[in-house]
Amino acid sequence: MNLRIGYGVDVHRLAIGYPLIIGGVKLEADFGAVGHSDADVLLHAICDALLGAANLRDIGYHFSDKDPKYAGIDSKILLKEVVRLIEEKSYHVVNIDCTVILEKPKVNPHIPRMQKIIAELLKIDEDAVSIKATTHEKVDSFGASEAIKAYAACLLNR
Repeated sequence: MNLRIGYGVDVHRLAIGYPLIIGGVKLEADFGAVGHSDADVLLHAICDALLGAANLRDIGYHFSDKDPKYAGIDSKILLKEVVRLIEEKSYHVVNIDCTVILEKPKVNPHIPRMQKIIAELLKIDEDAVSIKATTHEKVDSFGASEAIKAYAACLLNR
């Protein structure tokens, strides 16, 4: 058994006129996350956790925001590619644990759909995908709904 732990974090600014996509699910909101891709903060944090655990650098190294082919790309495509990369090194995902920080809208009602999507992408059971959501209690840019953040931890086995 060869276990590896990974940790990822991602932040995106929020602005009017952008979609709000979290964990592959589009949430109804008057604003969304700004980014080169679809700015899915949760999937980006998961990508970084997986890449880190497999010692494959980070999401920006593999999918540069300077490369026009990634402009507006669905982050589910990026996560599929990350899974392929870790599988090339003979790793598979044991489980992930994630937290999304967003003042509004409420994320909790959407977590079951996110778990299903992420479990399918990672080729694991939904029970191995933990997603939690919290606010920043109106403190700083996250609490003022100016930004969104996600953390992810993962365990890989070879």
